Parts: sequence; C-alpha cells; structure tokens
Amino acid sequence: MDAVIGLEIHVQLLTRTKLFCPCRADYFAAPPNTLTCPVCLGLPGALPVLNKRAVELALRVALALGAQVQEVSHFDRKNYFYPDLPKGYQITQREIPLATGGTLSFKVEGQKKTVRIREMHLEEDAGKLIHTESKTLIDFNRCGVPLVEIVTEPDLRSPREAREFLRTLRTLLRHLGVSNADMEKGELRCDANVSLSVDGGMGTKTEIKNLNSFRAVEKALSAAIEYQWERLSRGERVEQVTFGWDDSRDELVVQRVKEEAHDYRYFPDPDLVPLVISREWLEEVRARMPELPWERVARWAREYGVPEREAEALLAEPARAAFFEEVAKAIPNPKAAVGWVLSELLPYWTDEEPPLSPADLALLIRKVEEGTLPRNKAKEILEQVAKKEGTVPELVRAAEGSVLRDEEGLRALAAEVLAAHPQAVADYRQGKIQALGFLVGQAMKKAQGRADPKRLAQILQELLRE
Repeated sequence: MDAVIGLEIHVQLLTRTKLFCPCRADYFAAPPNTLTCPVCLGLPGALPVLNKRAVELALRVALALGAQVQEVSHFDRKNYFYPDLPKGYQITQREIPLATGGTLSFKVEGQKKTVRIREMHLEEDAGKLIHTESKTLIDFNRCGVPLVEIVTEPDLRSPREAREFLRTLRTLLRHLGVSNADMEKGELRCDANVSLSVDGGMGTKTEIKNLNSFRAVEKALSAAIEYQWERLSRGERVEQVTFGWDDSRDELVVQRVKEEAHDYRYFPDPDLVPLVISREWLEEVRARMPELPWERVARWAREYGVPEREAEALLAEPARAAFFEEVAKAIPNPKAAVGWVLSELLPYWTDEEPPLSPADLALLIRKVEEGTLPRNKAKEILEQVAKKEGTVPELVRAAEGSVLRDEEGLRALAAEVLAAHPQAVADYRQGKIQALGFLVGQAMKKAQGRADPKRLAQILQELLRE
C-alpha cells in the first residue's frame, strides 16, 4: 500500500497592516486584544478594504511557483461558528482563486521530487485560543492578518517527503521576502491529508490540522499512516477522521469523525468587488522579484565553487545568505567563506544579528589565507569579538605583532620538531604526505599557535628534502 499525501499550507504575509483593515499585523508581541477594530471584529456597518501589499506578496509566491495568475478572482465568505471567529465567517477565495497550477521541486535523500500546486488563494486569519487548566481565553489580535493558502496536489508519498517539501517552501518564502515563515509563531502552518492507496485507487482520507513544525508534520503523518494500516490489515473500514497533533505526547487526537464534508455555505462576499490583476501590474511585480533560491545555488556554484549542500545550509536564513555573499565578494578565495560562516560564525550568531560585520570577517579570513594570522588565533579573535572584548582590526594588529616570522627562529623550531618525531619523518619520505600535516601541527603546538603555519610548512618540506 502506498501513502498519498496532500498539503494545505497557510502562510502569514509580511505586511504592515491586516488584509482588510488598517490594524497592525505584527500581533505576536502585542498585548492581547489591542490590535482590533470594527472591521476585523465584524461589527455592524464595518466595510473591508483590500490591502494591495498583501496581493503583491501573494503574486510573488505565484510567480515563483510558476502558477497561472487569474486576471479576475473573487472573495467568498466561509461561514462557520467558532469562538476565535467573531464575524461568524472567514473571507477567503473559493470559486475563483488568485492563482492555479505551478510546481515546486525539492530533494529528498538525494533524489529530486516535484510537487504540483493545485491553487493559491488569499484569505484572512482567525483569532487565537489560549487554553488554561480552568478556562479558554481568546485573543482577537490575529483576526484579519493576511494569509496565502497554498494547496498541493496529492503528489507526496511519505512523511519525509512532506517535511522536505515544507522546508524547501519555507526557504523560498523567506527569500521572496513575503513571510518570516516562523513555524513556532504560527506564521507557517500546515493541514495534511493522507490516505493509503489500495490497488492503485485512493483510500479514505485522514486529515491532520494545524501542524506547526517540521517534526510535527513528519511524526503526525507517520502516526496517521500507521492508524490506517492497522485498520486495513484487520479488514476494517477507515473512517474519515480529522485529527489534531499533541506534541507533548507524540500522538494523534481525534477532533471529529465525519462521513461528509462540513457545509460552510460559501457565497460571494457582497462587500468586496472582484480582484482584477492587470498585465501591467503583474509585470511590475515580476520586475521586482528577488533572486530565487535555486538560482542563487547555481550562481554560487558557478562563481564561488560552493557545494550544493553547503549552499542550502546558507540559504536556510536570508540574512545568513546575504552575509556570506558580502564576505565572499571581499576575499580572493570566496569558497573559504563557506566554512567560516557555517562552522565558526554560527555559534555566535544570535537571533538578532551576527557579532561582527562581513568586512570584519573578510579581514580575518584574508589574514589567515595570507599566512599572517594562524587560524586558531583568528578563531580566538572571533570569540573575543562575540564577547565584546575588542574589535577585529585592533585584535588582529595585536595578534600579528605576536606571530613568529623570524626565519632563523622558524628553522630552529622546524628542526626541533623533526628531531622529536623520526617516525613521521620516515613516513613522509616514504610518500605519506599526510605526515607533513602532523609535523606542522606539532610545530604550531610548540609555538603556542604564534608561528606562521604556511611558512612553517615550506621550511619543514625544505628540511625533509635535505
């Protein structure tokens, strides 16, 4: 039996205000119920006005996915009653969405996979329920925040594929500048539908609502597949169930069992005119599109020699990618920037900003590449800067002054190391080139990291040839 998986992904768009009103959309850190107005609360007589910026950000996503943007789309009311929905309906697009079609490719276990997009539409978010031991509280700040919903075709075949697809989509959204796509904050949420295919046909669908982490997506889908498999293997019928996911217990929680889809009584919103996307407007959006992640990967490989895996790690965060690019442009060997950014710098990179500028890291790398600053000393300087114990230029000047460059002193040091390690000398002379690295390491250790490693290696080779 094969798993057949489709996703419905909700992305909060990075706008200053909400989708249909002037309330601020940055609700996450605001006190509860302080970012509301008659429009987003659905009070009598309030009329919605569409946020143009939200439409432009959604168009970016459509263009990046290669979707067909509809010249005319419509807004509908999705009617249901829930405590966090003060209007009693949600404004969305059902009959004629903003865009249809498109694809997104990603890699899983080294294999390329392409998922088709069914449709993309704009809609407003609901509020947020906060559960305590004794009661449930409601925060309406999130009501009306703009969302773009991306619905895939059922092209995914495993929980691992679903996780990697979402990871690739998040990278794309961040590089487009349309969303922070922080799953912990609910800025990227996913409903997953899964069924087990029996004899090539589609089985009964199981739905899992509001998954907000890559781990949750993979684990919840695995649990839903196991739930269906157990019943089918016993010859039982799989019921159409909607689950939630309990992260603390790693288990599915039944929300409702249903035979038929819920009747939301959709009808066109009478307060909103059709959304018309002119060819001129679409081309303006296209002209302002940033470089797409896969285009950047190809360019970095071509210009800087960056391997694909390292490029993807750099691209996971747009700020990290931009930082790397600036460093790479400022040094003779751009590929050297990869290891410094991913291995040495990341432990000191806080959520807010890196501890030094791209120019400062480029200075450190250049000094190491030139051989005027040992790598270990450069790493020490990076740590000192992160602790605010000095600036890169002043610490580099002080470190360079302590580096041993005296030829006579370096030769004496090299001779002493060769005499102390006759086996390594014999190994090198028998063709084991890696022995040179060991000898350089021993010399640097003896010099307490203050010697020029490049010159030391040259002197050691000269003495070994004598």
